[in-house]
Amino acid sequence: MRLLFLGDVMGRAGRDAIAGNLPRLRDEWKLDFVVVNGENASNGMGLTGEHARGILNAGADVVTLGDHAFDQKDMLSFIESEPRVIRPLNFAKQAPGRGAGLFSDRRGRKVLVTQVLGQVFMKRPFDDPFSAMDEVLRRHPLGGQAQAILVDVHCEATSEKMAMGHFCDGRASMVVGTHTHVPTGDAQVLPGGTGFLSDAGMCGDYDSVIGMDKAEPMRRFITGMAKGRFQPALGEATLSGLYIETDDRTGKATCVKMVRQGGRLEQSGPEAR
Repeated sequence: MRLLFLGDVMGRAGRDAIAGNLPRLRDEWKLDFVVVNGENASNGMGLTGEHARGILNAGADVVTLGDHAFDQKDMLSFIESEPRVIRPLNFAKQAPGRGAGLFSDRRGRKVLVTQVLGQVFMKRPFDDPFSAMDEVLRRHPLGGQAQAILVDVHCEATSEKMAMGHFCDGRASMVVGTHTHVPTGDAQVLPGGTGFLSDAGMCGDYDSVIGMDKAEPMRRFITGMAKGRFQPALGEATLSGLYIETDDRTGKATCVKMVRQGGRLEQSGPEAR
């Protein structure tokens, strides 16, 4: 199975890059299943129902969220009617929506998609991500009902993402980090057969400060004073993420490749076949 994960979509630039490139990539790379983290797609903070539909219509099979899951208030109701949008497993127990879902690829093979929030350096304490993930993976053993399993680890600390990767090794096809908007260079297949990348990076304009127009963040760093709101940068976006191929029998990764398409960071991705 050929799986693509794309990192945090950042504002209009990221949405335009998804709409303009994902249909082509699905065709050129013969992708079976695509997951996109969309939690910053709406003005850099959260995701509206309208923008979620745009990402899904562009070719995403599932959209994951994060700590900004419900910054856009209409997501509180939209997520109840759209099972292809996944919020974190360990968010507030009263939160609407689901933290995991079992979906079919275009050939009918089952793919489990789930997401957890980390605890280290996050603004508020979320429930233990490891016990939450363990419960889901115990219910859905890799290679059983789920022929592939994709885990989005949305957290600040690289160490916590790596720990989750090893915790899931052999039990998931892919574990990929999101949240920092900065892509890492450690794509690998872990010893147990799980494809891993500490952070997918963002789908946004990299001539920025983590996707925001440079002026206001730099002013605050230099002077310690705010003058205005953060606004997403509007230059050409780079699609950043991770591509893996899996063995259909075991669900384990057979190869991984970092994806950098367009914009300032374009450099890699699977060859067209």
